[in-house]
Amino acid sequence: MSSQEEILSDGRFSCVTRDRRFWEMPEKERKIKIDKRFRAMFHDEKFKLKYTVDKRGRPVNYTSTENFRKFYALSESDSDLSENDSKEHTEKKKK
Repeated sequence: MSSQEEILSDGRFSCVTRDRRFWEMPEKERKIKIDKRFRAMFHDEKFKLKYTVDKRGRPVNYTSTENFRKFYALSESDSDLSENDSKEHTEKKKK
């Protein structure tokens, strides 16, 4: 099998390197922006599920909130609000 460089230098595939459809998505555009109405899903217990096995039956130690942080991001204007809310939320738990 040919190396990646040889394939990209081939004239038949030169349009692939220039076409934006085949470029990787930028890191900051991968996550879906969530506004302040839905910020409770990051810390509310109603949205938290603890997984013990994955879809193939292997043991897993993560929760659904980790998946939320992986795929969703708060919008720029709401990110500072979420930090304040998380501090208030931890203070309420302590009381």
